[in-house]
Amino acid sequence: MLPRRIILLIICTLLLFLGIYTWNQRTGQWDRLCAAVGLEFTGGIMRGLDSIEDSLSDVWNSYVDLRDVRRQNDELRERLRILEQRLAGTREERAELERLRRLMHLEYPASWPARASRVLAWRMGPNAALSTIMLSSGYMSGAAPGTPVTSWAGVVGRVLKAGPSTSVALLLTDTGSRVAVITSEGRVQGILSGGGPGLPLELRFVRQNAPVRVGELLVTSGVDSCYPKGIPVARVTAISTGGASRSGASVLEIQAEPLVDFHSLEEVFLLQRPADSITPESDAVYTRRTPVLEKPEEPAPEAGGAQ
Repeated sequence: MLPRRIILLIICTLLLFLGIYTWNQRTGQWDRLCAAVGLEFTGGIMRGLDSIEDSLSDVWNSYVDLRDVRRQNDELRERLRILEQRLAGTREERAELERLRRLMHLEYPASWPARASRVLAWRMGPNAALSTIMLSSGYMSGAAPGTPVTSWAGVVGRVLKAGPSTSVALLLTDTGSRVAVITSEGRVQGILSGGGPGLPLELRFVRQNAPVRVGELLVTSGVDSCYPKGIPVARVTAISTGGASRSGASVLEIQAEPLVDFHSLEEVFLLQRPADSITPESDAVYTRRTPVLEKPEEPAPEAGGAQ
């Protein structure tokens, strides 16, 4: 029974195939249908492959672009670092130029020529006991002990010790500093002494009724021959009464602040003394460079004078 059904199925299949073939030969519909189906199937596969190719190409291009971006980013970072270094150097040069211009605008008496020097270090001395700075000039370049040191803002101090090529300058704020000054308006003279680091300066030996006001400028008086006259030194910040001098006379207690910012000093001027001025020696004793004339002999008392 089963073989008959198989034979009949095969015969029907052959007849159907022959019928379709005959119909296709006469009409061509089956070929067109198969061609359309095959074309759509092939087109779908090709579109998928193109999409995959485009995706892979985009990924590759993105990778290449990313590598280029990273390389360009590294190059830009390096250029930025170099430009920042140049900018920092330019800023430093500009700041130095401004400081030097300020120094060059200072005017001193012709008898006190000025020499420039750089600040090498601050607060020199055992345990930083002294308010000092180290300069790049020594006695071979005009930095003898007692040489006045100034900046564009005013008095800095004076040279305390000097070597061949370096020196140490005592700052205006040190307790051992003394400067003869005069007020710019009332023309009141006094001695300005240092109070120590972070403390105000003290103007001493000013009488009770002297015309001194807060905010008044103190300049060098030149009476001690240590500094040329007229260099700005400090500004009065406080005035009080009630003090007394050693002689018992009433004096004013005056405080002042220096005009120079000692923490920002980088260049200073060394003022060269005239040949006949008073200069401090190594033992802090003031002597004259010019020879002192011998004292003339006193005439002998006349005979018959008082016994």
